[in-house]
Amino acid sequence: MSDQPFWAQEDHPKRPLRVENGIQIHSTRGTVARTWWSKRFLVVLEALGVGGRLHRGRSYARSGQIVSCEVDAGSVVALVQGTRPTPYKVRIGIPAWGKQDWSRAEQALADDAWYAAALLAGGMPTEIEELFAGLGLALFPTSQRDLSMDCTCPDPTVPCKHLAAVFYLLAERFDADPFEVLTLRGRDRETLLANLRRRRGSTAAPEPTGEEDARPLGELLDDFYAAGPLDLTRFAPAEPEPGALLEQVPELPIEVRRHKVRDLLRPAYEQLAE
Repeated sequence: MSDQPFWAQEDHPKRPLRVENGIQIHSTRGTVARTWWSKRFLVVLEALGVGGRLHRGRSYARSGQIVSCEVDAGSVVALVQGTRPTPYKVRIGIPAWGKQDWSRAEQALADDAWYAAALLAGGMPTEIEELFAGLGLALFPTSQRDLSMDCTCPDPTVPCKHLAAVFYLLAERFDADPFEVLTLRGRDRETLLANLRRRRGSTAAPEPTGEEDARPLGELLDDFYAAGPLDLTRFAPAEPEPGALLEQVPELPIEVRRHKVRDLLRPAYEQLAE
């Protein structure tokens, strides 16, 4: 019997076992993150000393080695198929905010309808990170203590290729749905939006001033339809990321010379954006 560990023995397969209907990222080349919040997530990982090792899992993420991936409050749990018959269990932990923290965050969001409107439109304004910071809350991990990583594989390097593959998948999922970033911190889409609607609906109207009540009815009617100043720039849509619309198109079941149709169209979208 060999003294080498099982993963170093010659009869152990060098390549990972293929997965039928595995989860794979859409990006087959170039950068994965396309929105500011997804890019920010990868930048944070780089700052925490994780990003430099992410390339180890790029081929795993692109070839569909991820069997399953669930995002919940405070954790990401995934199964990644490696070279052994049993998939490895991957867990990424990020502390969820407490009840009082979320109460303050929701109230701050409800006080300004712009944030709720932006989230409902499928985006996340850059100012939201500053808003949370003003409450003493960090949207993304700020230190190694805010990020725990574990994989059942025997690789002592952290992150291993299986963890790295899940990070790539998370970045792309964040692109498609910014609420998954907030889900990690403890609020899913339905709960957050329901709480925002409730808070905005319960906001008391401002008390009328005596001067307005004392004005003649004729003057009140004259001003009834007068609109106050409106800053339209505040509601201007954020400039879309090149290819962001393309990511929403379902993957076509055909290929052209072994290239996916979406990847062939991506350079044209990027050129149009310029």
